[in-house]
Amino acid sequence: MRGQAHTLEAFTAAVLIIGGLLFATQATAVTPLSASTSNQHIENQQQASIEGLLSATAANGTLSEAVLYWDAQNGTFAGTPDRGTYPEGPPNAFGEALNDLLLDRRIAFNVNVRYPAPNAEDETDVEEMVRMGEPSANAVAATRSVGLYDGSNLSAPDDDRSLEAVQSDPDAEFYAPETDTTSRLYTVVEVEVVAWRK
Repeated sequence: MRGQAHTLEAFTAAVLIIGGLLFATQATAVTPLSASTSNQHIENQQQASIEGLLSATAANGTLSEAVLYWDAQNGTFAGTPDRGTYPEGPPNAFGEALNDLLLDRRIAFNVNVRYPAPNAEDETDVEEMVRMGEPSANAVAATRSVGLYDGSNLSAPDDDRSLEAVQSDPDAEFYAPETDTTSRLYTVVEVEVVAWRK
């Protein structure tokens, strides 16, 4: 009789423990909008990919070509629609790399070029290169600095003048003003890529 009582107690305890575990696991629901380590992992991967792209394009010169892909007569990046920004990667090697890395994976992105504001210390202005919309809350960003020199040439299809030549032409303009008149360095701009899943 005593053995049966112990067996019954053990069985009841097991049922209570299993019931408690089932209740606990169902009490915390995971929804598609819940923050998770997998979402964070994806965002970290995206940021690392963008940093790698910026590093590679800076090393092979296509990043500086992209920031110099400027129409000095119209005051916009070359070949942009009326709004003055590209709806996807620009029509150059940097734009192709962006589209391959992000757009083909249904990841939206904006590209901003920051440069020192004229006559203001520690302030920057922004020239938008690509504008695909307003970034979401889970957007990631990466930046890379690019040095431009007096002898750096524009890379637009119909204009390959140097920045020095553009500056001396009253009918032409470049978005970033010269910040260093004591050396060959014209200015340093910062390219920022902000990306988010559509």
